[in-house]
Amino acid sequence: MDKKTEIVRQEAYESLPPAIKESLTPEEKELFLTAEQWPESLFTKLDEFITKE
Repeated sequence: MDKKTEIVRQEAYESLPPAIKESLTPEEKELFLTAEQWPESLFTKLDEFITKE
């Protein structure tokens, strides 16, 4: 993952509402910031923030 992608993901994480951030496990937070593919549990927690193209 390049530096620009890391920065964008960190900014996206920081913009999440506190309740959503608190609901993520440490593993899910790491996946949010670095994973190429997210597990279904992460999609479920972030469902209202994900837009389909």
